[in-house]
Amino acid sequence: MREAARKILSRDVLQRKLAEHKRAGQRIVFANGCFDVLHVGHIRYLKGARREGHILVVGVNADSSVGALKGPGRPVLDENARALLVAALRPVDYVVLFSEATVEKLLEEFLPDVHAKGTDYTAETVPERATAARLGIRFAMVGDPKNHSTRSLFDSIRKAAHD
Repeated sequence: MREAARKILSRDVLQRKLAEHKRAGQRIVFANGCFDVLHVGHIRYLKGARREGHILVVGVNADSSVGALKGPGRPVLDENARALLVAALRPVDYVVLFSEATVEKLLEEFLPDVHAKGTDYTAETVPERATAARLGIRFAMVGDPKNHSTRSLFDSIRKAAHD
């Protein structure tokens, strides 16, 4: 787990690391999400994102923003546990926590080459589409069709508990 923990960086340290990768000609991909309880859809999303470049950075929503996005009782796992789980995945090079409602500021700070979003988005529904376009960041829809969600996983667990 120490190796995974070393992938979780502050924004300023990550910005410096990404500048080094860019100088080396490596293509940076940025993906993000809550990752409240990892499931197969998350894995396929991150593997698809990694195929878009050389370095995969994943923004993980801080607890405060997960609660605002997902509602009461969320997150189930705290931000440090979620960040560590994501960092432990092979396709992921770096993880950064963020508390903003969108990743617009992160796109401005890190200037990735690609902004990867899951298949539950389209080019028209990506919240950061205008910022990405202004910065020249390519949008890539990756992963399998959105038929996995933490909410549906929780529903299945509840149903099984009552059967």
